[in-house]
Amino acid sequence: MKFRSYVAASLLALGVLCVAAPALAADVHMFVRHEVKDYATWKKTYDGFRVTQKKMGVFAQAVYQSVDNPNDVTVTHAFHSLEQAKAFAASPELKSAMEKSGVKGAPQIWYTTKSAK
Repeated sequence: MKFRSYVAASLLALGVLCVAAPALAADVHMFVRHEVKDYATWKKTYDGFRVTQKKMGVFAQAVYQSVDNPNDVTVTHAFHSLEQAKAFAASPELKSAMEKSGVKGAPQIWYTTKSAK
């Protein structure tokens, strides 16, 4: 009976940790802004890249378009560390996907963490 209680308590603790994990204060958000040749083409490639994003540590993402130019795109990706974010940004897989999707020129990339205040 003690073993069952231990297993139940362990599973409960694991469940609590899994629910809490997405909102860690030290999480890093990578912002990427670039112009694309055609938003629809770019978005199709971007959506097809989600499996790779997840493998490389992305646990949340969002896509934004400029109100003045739909081909001016900003994306955010959330990581649990700056190292993961920088490795993702430098990856050959990302570079290839960006070239395939029609990104024009070099992207602007910056990293942020949530403010303590």
